[in-house]
Parts: sequence; C-alpha cells; structure tokens
Amino acid sequence: MVIAVNTRFLMKDALEGVGYFIKEIFERIVIQHPEHQFYFLFDRPYEKRFVFASNVTPLVVGAPARHPLIWKWWYDVNVPGVLRKIKADVFVSPDGFCSLTTRVPQCLVVHDLGFLHYPQGYKKSHVLFYKHYTPRFLNRAACVATVSQFSKQDIINMYKTAAAKIEVVYNGVKEIFQPTSFEQQTVVKEKYTDGQAYFIYVGAIHPRKNLINLLKAFSIFKKGQKSSMKLVLVGRLAWKKNAFMDLLKTYKYRNDVVLLQYIEDENELAKLVAAAYALVYPSHVEGFGVPVLEAMRCAVPVLTSKDSAMQEISEGAALYFDPTNVADIAGQLMLIYKDERLRDSLIEKGKTIAAKYTWEAAASALWHCIEMAAKP
Repeated sequence: MVIAVNTRFLMKDALEGVGYFIKEIFERIVIQHPEHQFYFLFDRPYEKRFVFASNVTPLVVGAPARHPLIWKWWYDVNVPGVLRKIKADVFVSPDGFCSLTTRVPQCLVVHDLGFLHYPQGYKKSHVLFYKHYTPRFLNRAACVATVSQFSKQDIINMYKTAAAKIEVVYNGVKEIFQPTSFEQQTVVKEKYTDGQAYFIYVGAIHPRKNLINLLKAFSIFKKGQKSSMKLVLVGRLAWKKNAFMDLLKTYKYRNDVVLLQYIEDENELAKLVAAAYALVYPSHVEGFGVPVLEAMRCAVPVLTSKDSAMQEISEGAALYFDPTNVADIAGQLMLIYKDERLRDSLIEKGKTIAAKYTWEAAASALWHCIEMAAKP
C-alpha cells in the first residue's frame, strides 16, 4: 500500500499530545511494515529525525496550516493533489481533520471533543470551524480512531456516529518513565525546588488545563498544612496564558511555585516526574491524559479529574476531584499529603495499571484502523 500520513504536528521543540501520538505510533508502524510505502505530509520544514525509516518519504505540502482558512485550503486543495500524485491507497489524519474533497479512503483520529465541552478554552474562529466541520469529517472518514472509551461514547452521543466505525486506540507510555532511587530524587529536588518535596503538573499552560483552580487549591493546602511543599508546573505557554501569568505574578505563594515551561529532554522530564510527591492533573477535558500514566509508571500517585477519560484509564488507582470545585481539589491534596498508607496503595495499584498501556499496542490498534479504511 501507499499510505499518506498527516504529520504536521511533528514539530521541533513543540511535541505535545497529538505530536507525541504521531511520533510514537508511526515510528513503530513504518518499521513493522517495510513492505508498504509511507509519505509523511508536513506543512513546514521538517526535522530529519522524524523520517523514521527508508520506506518513509517526507513531503512539505503548502504553507503552514495555522488558522481555519489555511486549514481548509491545506486539506481540501493541497493534500488531495498530493494524494493523486503519489497514488495513495489511504490517508491517515491524526489531528481530527480530514479532506472533504479527496476520493482516497481516510483514517481519521479524533482525540476529544473539547471544543464542545469547554469552548472558552479555544479561539472563537477555531470553535466555529470545529463545530461546522467535525461532523462532516466523521461522516467522510472510512474509519475513525479515538483514544478512550470515554471519547468514543462522546462522539457517538454528540454526532450519532456508528459505533462500529469507531475504534479505540489507547495511547501508550514511554519506557523512559521509571521509578528512581532516593538519591536520584534528592538530586532532582536540590536542582529544582531547593530540596523540598513537590506536587507536579505536566501539560500546556492553557485554560482548559484548569491551572488557575490548581493555584487556588494549592493556596488552601498551604494555609491548612503549613507545609514547605512546592508546586512544579511543566509545560509550554499556550493560548490565553496571560490570565494565568498575571495571577502568578501576584500569587501569595509565588515562591513555592516553580514554572519550568516546556522541557524537550525526555530524560529530564522523566526524572522530574519520578521525584514528585504526587502528580496533579486537573484538566477540564481530555481524550486520554498521558501524564497520568507516566506518573504511575514512575511510582508517583495521581490526583485527577473525575467523570473523565483520566478516571477511565487510571481504573480507580488515583484520587479524583471535581475540577470546577477548588475546595475538592484542595481536599485531595491534603488527603494524599496526610495519608502515607493511601499514597503507598495508590502507587502499587498505579504501576499495575500503567503497565498495560504500551505504544506497541497502540501501533497495532491504529494499523488495524488503517487496514479497515483501506478496504474497498
């Protein structure tokens, strides 16, 4: 087969969510299937490290697709021309968008419907685009993949997409996330938090990640516990970051908050997570929530949002809170801080749960979707 893949989220120094999904899965798929030819379609100059094998041909297609008008042009004009030229048998689009003009069968990956549930976390023009075109994309795709049963049911409920058309492709967890020794953890704490224990959050600094409520909850925790505990935030400064940054400037416990922004070095990130007292992941909406399982692999307990994909994937091996309720978040911070027996129990359960999620399994599941889409 000739398989074209939308790889516009494989970007230098900016790999997050969708980008990691593409990298980890297709790094495996192209090696596992050397009999097939892959074309990676980029919308800007690419890094050679993203050309994973000799059966991959990278192509730069048109201008960078960064807003709705260019999205429409890229998917419905530029991409179909390339698909015809390379005689593609299937087009895989892992970012929730696909072409409405090509006749080539398409495998579409929709990670979540966050724009429906938390529209204030997106630009208005983007929300309008998503709302208008997502049902059309779902209808046009030959096969739809999504990353949790939570998201699958959401797609069915919101768009009446046939369940048989949707396959669940769970994310994996990198093996680099492992428990570390007490001595290694001490070195990390000395480097980042003056030797103090810390809660950690990993993800973009973005409204839907709910970090303002996390700061408010951390304030309640600090007042109630009189603890030297720090809060480490690791993530790229994303859209609408100003409200969060303005609050942080005047935050009473600013000296106890360590903002590290984006960390490219995966080894360093894994060490940071493994040295944490607990991971706090308070996002309003996620299709999966990879940092939850990364922490569990590192033997770090997790506190996260209830009634979400994170609750599904953690399978009861975490503490859950209402992300809109600051007091509830603070209460769970205090509970994990005071109850060492509970903390140890969550750590043991978490390691067992996280071991089930591998990128090898994810690659196999997405390959099945590609084959489904390519069938005449």
